[in-house]
Amino acid sequence: MNKALSELGWTRTLKFAFYTLAHAAFQLLLFPPLRTLALRLLGARVGANVVIHPVRFFNLYRRGFRGLRIGDNCFIGDDCLIDLAEAVTLEDHVTLAERVTLLTHTNVGYRDHPLQAHLPAMAAPIVLRRGAFVGSCATLLPGVEVGECAIVAAGAVVTMNVPPATMVGGVSARIIRRL
Repeated sequence: MNKALSELGWTRTLKFAFYTLAHAAFQLLLFPPLRTLALRLLGARVGANVVIHPVRFFNLYRRGFRGLRIGDNCFIGDDCLIDLAEAVTLEDHVTLAERVTLLTHTNVGYRDHPLQAHLPAMAAPIVLRRGAFVGSCATLLPGVEVGECAIVAAGAVVTMNVPPATMVGGVSARIIRRL
């Protein structure tokens, strides 16, 4: 605990405590309209006709829910994992199927971790453009932008931007075809 407190500081630690409690309350909300209302009250921008199934947010102490923007007519499936260390933007008509992971940062551990020199911490926002679809169990890494009406196949690991109207899949994801 002392090491974490020394690296985070008191302000971030208190933010972590607040957002942990807020997220616990959020998890108790059983119906999608209540989840969207709660996210709005906590500072997220959430559009109309949004369906949010049970989802897990983390790294809230960095940006809070203000780092989350969800457009109109979006769907977020069960068990999605959304990292809010940096901003996450879902434009209108974006669908995240079940168990999608959106990672906006990488970090191997404390500052003195022996791998920090080889894999330094980094963070970058994720953007999903209008009409994008992300299949079940796909993972998007920091800084990825998924183009308009693009499809990310189930189980894909996306390390680079996805062009508009393109289907990608695989580990690491590659273009399967143009739509």
